[in-house]
Formats: sequence, C-alpha cells, structure tokens
Amino acid sequence: MAIFIVVIIVYICRLFSIQVTDTTYRESAKTNALYRSTLHPLRGVIYDRNNRLVVGNQPYYDVTVTMRNVKNLDTLLLCKYLDITQEYFDERMAEIKNIKRNPGYSSYTSQVFMPQLSIEEISDFRENLYLFKGFDIDNRSQRQYHYNVAAHLLGDLGEVSKSEMENDDFYDRGDYIGKQGIEKYYEEHLRGEKGVALMLRDAYGRIQGSYHNGDYDVAPVAGKNLTLGIDIELQTLGERLMQNKIGCIVAIEPSTGEILCMVSAPTFSPTDLVGRHRSSNYQKLYDDSQKPLLNRTISGTYPPGSTFKTAQALTFLQEGIVDNKTSYPCSDGFVYGRLKVGCHDHSSPISLIPAIATSCNSYFCWGYFRLIGDEKYGSVQQAMTVWKDYMVDMGFGYALGVDLPGEKRGMIPNAQYYDKLYNKSWNGLTTISNSIGQGEVTLTPLQIANLGATIANRGHYIVPHIVKTIEGEEIDSLYTSKHKVAVDRKNYELIIEGMREAVTDGTCKAANSEFYEVCGKTGTAQNNGKDHSVFMGFAPRENPQIAIAVYVENGGFGATYGVPIGALMMEQYITGRLSEESEEKAKYYADKSIDYDNKTR
Repeated sequence: MAIFIVVIIVYICRLFSIQVTDTTYRESAKTNALYRSTLHPLRGVIYDRNNRLVVGNQPYYDVTVTMRNVKNLDTLLLCKYLDITQEYFDERMAEIKNIKRNPGYSSYTSQVFMPQLSIEEISDFRENLYLFKGFDIDNRSQRQYHYNVAAHLLGDLGEVSKSEMENDDFYDRGDYIGKQGIEKYYEEHLRGEKGVALMLRDAYGRIQGSYHNGDYDVAPVAGKNLTLGIDIELQTLGERLMQNKIGCIVAIEPSTGEILCMVSAPTFSPTDLVGRHRSSNYQKLYDDSQKPLLNRTISGTYPPGSTFKTAQALTFLQEGIVDNKTSYPCSDGFVYGRLKVGCHDHSSPISLIPAIATSCNSYFCWGYFRLIGDEKYGSVQQAMTVWKDYMVDMGFGYALGVDLPGEKRGMIPNAQYYDKLYNKSWNGLTTISNSIGQGEVTLTPLQIANLGATIANRGHYIVPHIVKTIEGEEIDSLYTSKHKVAVDRKNYELIIEGMREAVTDGTCKAANSEFYEVCGKTGTAQNNGKDHSVFMGFAPRENPQIAIAVYVENGGFGATYGVPIGALMMEQYITGRLSEESEEKAKYYADKSIDYDNKTR
C-alpha cells in the first residue's frame, strides 16, 4: 500500500510539473499547432523627376514544396498543370535536395520549386492544388517596368545568396534582393518590412485557418518610394541616339547635382532580368563581346581628350602661369627639340580664349610645360603635386560618390607614379600628354559631365546623384552640400567665354541654338584604333539647366558624333521637345552605326 501511495504521489507531482510549472511542452504544442507564414511587403516604387511611374510592382507566384509532406504524388499530372517536363521535375527535385547546391536544406522547410509564375501560368495548378500534398503557392510581387529604358541605372533583383543571408537576417531562402543599380544601392529603403500570419493546423499538419481570426498577425510594411532626378523622356532619347554605338551620355542639373540621364550603350531591356529566365538572359548578356552589362558612365574609364583642357586652363590661371593675354606659338603643334605634339591649322600665336575655342594643343602643352618646370615649386615632383591637387579638387582621380554601385576612380598620375616609372628622371616634356587629356590620364564620363557642371556653376559642384527624394526621409547630405573648387570665379568666366566662342565660331558650331546660349568643348581622344568622339558642355550660359558629356567610342572627331548628339539632348531637356528639323537629325544619328570589328577598335 505504501509503495502504491508513493507511486501515485510521484505521478501527481510530475503531472503538475509538466502541466503547470514547465512550459516546454506547452510551447512545443503551440509550435506544432501554429504555422507562421511570412507576408512579403510590396517593394517601393520608383518615379522620375516629373512624377512619371518608372518602376512598379506586379503579382507573381512561387510554387513551393515541403519534401516531408509530399505523399502519393502524381508527377505526370503535376507536370501537366505546370507545363514542365518530367526531366525538369526530376532535376529540380534533385537540386533542392542537394545540400552543396542548396546549403541548409531541410525536408521540414518550404523550398521554392518554380519561381515567378504569372497568374496565367499558375491558374490550372492552383485550381487543383489539393491533389498535390506537400506543394503550395506563395504570393509575391516582381518589378514591372513602364519604360523600356535605363536598365543600368535602375538595376535588377535576383535571388538572395548564402552570403547575403549571412550578412543580413532580414532575408530567407528564396527572397529577392537588389543586385545592381538603384535597386542595390537603396535596397534597405525599397525592401520594406516583412509581416507574419499565424495559421492554425491540425495533428496532420493541414492548415485549418487563421489563428484567433488574425488578431496576432503582423501586417507587412511596404518599402519607401523613390523619386529620381532622371527625366525619363530625355533618357529615352539618349538611348535612341546611341543605338548601334558603344559609349555613353551623362547629363546633370548643375544647380542640384541631380543626374538627368545616364545612358550606357549598348544597353538591354530591364525586363530581360525579370522572371524565371533571368539567369539565362544574364548569361547571354555576360557573354556578349560588347559588354552590355557594363555601365560605362561610371565603370568605364577613358582618356578625356580636349575636354580636359578646360581644367588645365583653370589651373594655369589660378597659379599665374597664364592670363587672358598670354599667347603661345603653334607651328602645327607644340614643338620642343625633337618632341612634337601635332595640332590642326589655326592662327598663331594664340591666346587663351581662342585656344579653347579652336582646341589648340600647343597652347595647353606650353602652359603645362611651364607649370611643371616653374622654379617657384622647387622641384618637378612638387610642381606635379600642385597640378595633381588641382585635378583631385575638381573631382578627378577618385570616385565622386554617386549613389550607384561600381563607380571607378579613373587615373590622375602623381609624382610618385612618375618617379617609379622613370626612375626619378622625368620632367614636363616626359608627361606632356597630360595637358591635352591623353597619356596616363583617364576619367569616367560622369567625371567629365561633372566638370561641365562645375564650370556652369562658376566653381562648385554638388556630388552627382540619381535619387532626388526618398519617401519620408532626407537624402544623404553628401548630395545637398556644395564642393567649392580652389579656383577663382573670374577664371571660370574666362573658360566660359572660350567655350561659348567654341560654339559660335569654333569646334562646336553644330551645338549652336537661336533660343539659348550653349557653351561647349569638343574632345578627340586618341585610341589604338579610330579616335573617340567626345563633347562636354552646358546650357544656357546664364542660369544653366543642363551640363552634359557625350562619349562615342571610335566616333572620330568630337564634332562628328559628340557635338550633334549633345545638342539634341540639350534641346530636348530645355525646350521639352525636339523641333521638326531636330527630329530629323535625331533619326539620322539614331540610324547611324559604327563598325566595331577588330580592326577599327
């Protein structure tokens, strides 16, 4: 009897412990009974500067599978409803179970079997879902593009990688994340916040409905909307003009630093990287020899050619090497001993403003040679450091800080570079090509456009940026503060006079307009093959609205492609449309192609 009583007491105590004091089993029971369903937020949408919707969202559906729950599966019927082959089914199921290809796989967790199906593709399967135990449908949204342009700057979404999940616990397997462009740079603003729905399930794991009528659900929070500085119509015209060419166009609003257009050619459709075929389309673009995935505006580095002469002139003026009346000879170029840098025919000697207008190589070679050899600096190394510091101050040699991933810094050589290259035996003649934007100097087209904006502003710039506003937030102060260049305003006015004369009576005549004053500078950047065609300018002269850089690889003289394309872009933005005559020119340049075989390149 005593033993019997002790056993009963022990049982009572243990039951009391399990049911009252120990919560382990209670929590386990809740976990078994409740299913937490993630509610994905709508991604923030993107507008252009005129509030035109550029990127929105449209629904899509993922077919998911929980391997543990798959029973009595009729694979042929499933393949029929999903319009796939038996081979695809077998390969996909094997991929999901392969831990090497799908790290962290568990038969208890939901896995994506087929991603990003449209409502039409999923309709038959959804109606017969009850036939396929272990399979489910997950509602998502994907990007919808209202204009078939701007793929490089907008970027794209791709499935999150293992490393991205490890770096941010926001993401789960099968989530999507910005991979390039604005989508990547502003990912944390665009993605929103996930919600959760608690679903009640029975002992067999079957969903019975919402837990407590959804009282404990957490609604997702949509991502923040972005408004870009981009004018989508200007972007469209730019991509049209750059058809069948390799190069780029960058336009900036000087007063704000907002990028008005960013064209990289060749380009591709943003819809190519949406949906189930993203991976195969990406591979085709990646394998293309013309590199359409490369955003040449920020990741391409080029010799700036004669557009760089404006920066040299500003440096010479500020350092007292030249003034407005200083003249230099040009005997078909700069000649010093056996060294000659050629130039085209014009009057000689020549002073600063006509030297800019006619793009005289000799003038800028002499100015550079005098600066590097000036005894007031004490040594050629110190003189080169002075020159380099001016270039960096103007926004060259380092990334400007645009709000896009992948920006390159370009190349501004310094004294240490030349000491190593020439064993400390060099001078202004050795590095004379720097004066005309050749040699070791390379810039990104964004930096060239920013030079135009700085001149338009008479000596300051705001770091160029794509995003104008973020819903409910301030943009980074980097994109609102002015960077003042250490060159006097009066010196900028002289450069502007030269750039204006280049349009009225120099190398940029094709950019002249009867409605507003254009200031410009051509560039013909030397290349192993045919020269590159370059243009940098702004308009109007007073209260400028747009600064622009055009770079056409192997396009020849700056006036051949750079100037007319730049002129059309400025007209479109300033007047809001092209005249009938300009529209005919636009058709001509849109249809005009360049042969990029191995010889010409």
